[in-house]
Amino acid sequence: MAVPARLTDDEIQTRLADVPEWRLEDGALCRDVKRKDFAQAFGFMSSVALIAEAMNHHPDWSNVWNRVAIRLSTHEAGGITELDFELAKRIDQLP
Repeated sequence: MAVPARLTDDEIQTRLADVPEWRLEDGALCRDVKRKDFAQAFGFMSSVALIAEAMNHHPDWSNVWNRVAIRLSTHEAGGITELDFELAKRIDQLP
């Protein structure tokens, strides 16, 4: 599988409008998600995991009780690619 092309800074800034809950931080797309409790946060992570596995594109993330911190970048490309924006959009579609 070919490594996706890294997006330029201008392309990233333009595409951020498509994922308003995400921010650019240290070369990655980032979003913090808060759920009612640990079980709901873990359930959310499980849903993301299924999407990420199907895309073969996995987030860097952490979970503390009801909060999930997500970072997306494409390590092989050395930055943010179209794949990161696609995963962000799919994550945003989750309840």
